[in-house]
Amino acid sequence: MKKIIFATGNKNKLKEVRDFFKDKNVEITKVKNNFNPNETGATFEENAYIKAFEAAKLMNEIAFGDDTGLEVDALEGRPGIYSSRYANGTDETKMDKLLRELSDVPVEKRTARFVCAISIVSPDGKELFKCIGIANGFIKDTKQGSQGFGYDPVFFIPEINKTMAELSTKEKNQLSHRGKALKQLENWLFNTDL
Repeated sequence: MKKIIFATGNKNKLKEVRDFFKDKNVEITKVKNNFNPNETGATFEENAYIKAFEAAKLMNEIAFGDDTGLEVDALEGRPGIYSSRYANGTDETKMDKLLRELSDVPVEKRTARFVCAISIVSPDGKELFKCIGIANGFIKDTKQGSQGFGYDPVFFIPEINKTMAELSTKEKNQLSHRGKALKQLENWLFNTDL
């Protein structure tokens, strides 16, 4: 069985990643203690590397980190790398702020994408692998669905006529930004001696 450390303190992300690898002979271990490195990068890729390197140093093993966010075209790419810090408080607070900012923008002009960057780093700081997964869609003017977390209830995927929060775990693993990035990570893991 392959084993790898996931550099996150986010229980929702940890659950999604463990669900993705559940039947794939990969054990995902979380970082010990309260893991919350300072994300000082200017891109998703830089922040994914920062998290992975901090976890690799802390655990003295290879680790992977991800940085994920929502880019909205009508907001010039915001909230972007600041998606989790977009508004103080809960996921509801963040979605409410987003919907307020888009209140004058017609739905067809609310194009957006979820981005997930993954970086695998050794304890000496060498980046062994990196990838990006992207899911394209629109921001709805109402929340729909109870699955997922973050901005999932307002992120609409037109090809399947559902929000991200209406997807089953299996659907989300196939269609989401994180699922697409994790598929690339899976391919790397099984083609590498780790």
